[in-house]
Amino acid sequence: MYHDLPVWAFFVIVLALTHITIAAVTIYLHRCQAHRALELHPAVSHFFRFWLWLTTGQGTREWVAVHRKHHARVETNEDPHSPQVVGIKKVLFEGVELYREECKNQQTLEKYGHETPDDWLERNIYRRFSFTGTILMLIIDVCLFGFIGITIWAVQMAWVPFFAAGVINGMGHWGGYRNFESPDASTNIIPFGLVVAGEELHNNHHAFASSARFSNKWYEFDLGWNYIKLLEGLGLARVKKVAPKPVINRSKLGIDMDTVRAIVKNHFHVMSHYARDVVKTVYKDEKTQATTAKRKLLKSSKRLLTKHEFLLDSNARRRLEELFAQSDTLQVVYEFRQRLQALWLEKTASQESLLAALQEWCNQAEATGIKALEEFSQSLRGYTLQPT
Repeated sequence: MYHDLPVWAFFVIVLALTHITIAAVTIYLHRCQAHRALELHPAVSHFFRFWLWLTTGQGTREWVAVHRKHHARVETNEDPHSPQVVGIKKVLFEGVELYREECKNQQTLEKYGHETPDDWLERNIYRRFSFTGTILMLIIDVCLFGFIGITIWAVQMAWVPFFAAGVINGMGHWGGYRNFESPDASTNIIPFGLVVAGEELHNNHHAFASSARFSNKWYEFDLGWNYIKLLEGLGLARVKKVAPKPVINRSKLGIDMDTVRAIVKNHFHVMSHYARDVVKTVYKDEKTQATTAKRKLLKSSKRLLTKHEFLLDSNARRRLEELFAQSDTLQVVYEFRQRLQALWLEKTASQESLLAALQEWCNQAEATGIKALEEFSQSLRGYTLQPT
């Protein structure tokens, strides 16, 4: 039917078809089904399910279960696809094989695949004839585009396995930048979530897994979020949760339960602000006054001062010890950082004990004589859940 189109038109068609698939993965499978960050109108959900059946052969339950296990067991031997465990090359080029292998694990499906579609279509069509849809897609492509339709189909079949299973699961835990020190190796690959509709912002997602919006900084762009807002405007979606934004009331001086709840809710932001306002400020001061040898040590240890303890190996810990032996101020700043982070890691702590611990932390921080630490402690007092 469309055999005589110009070459550029075929490129546009391929990009459009593969982009619909990526949108289905990030909006339906990932944000809606795996993390329950939004609700979709049944018509939209059914369209995405049908399209994914045609273009990937992936079942909702299997995808959701593997992804939830990834979050639950991230960077461990039980993580289905961690490049920190099996190597970047393995995940980048064999990510789909790792996914399929984990899909065979019935314990994974039973434990993590709950609350996914289990209707007649899922049981009798999508799950029973999982790869029949991809064959149907081949027939459609050939009928529409002739012999070149085989190439279009091949690109469709490779797009998600490479970009989602390979690039995001691989590079998204290997290289890039981090806004938040989550207890894993997740990174934001680039700040512009266009090619895979926002999945590039992987560190943001690991920090706030149940958020429907992956962008967090003003310069980040999440195309998937824009699609969600469009669907919401049409009455076809409802956003349930987005990442919190810290509210700081500068006139608030006391530390109360509202302060504790606000800090716990925004703890990733708190630690990000600590890295920026305290660690980096003290680091610059130390570097200005340092000797050549000490400046070299400071430069090699800079990233380690804000890196999550989970990601520090023995060499990194040894370098920090060498640095602290030459800088009492940085050691104090680092120890206060560890103590602050420990406040919300204590799962059994009551709110009353957290309040007392936070008050003590602030009092001691303000008594150190380190200006950046004092100012940060005072800013913590302004955290609130109430709008200002």
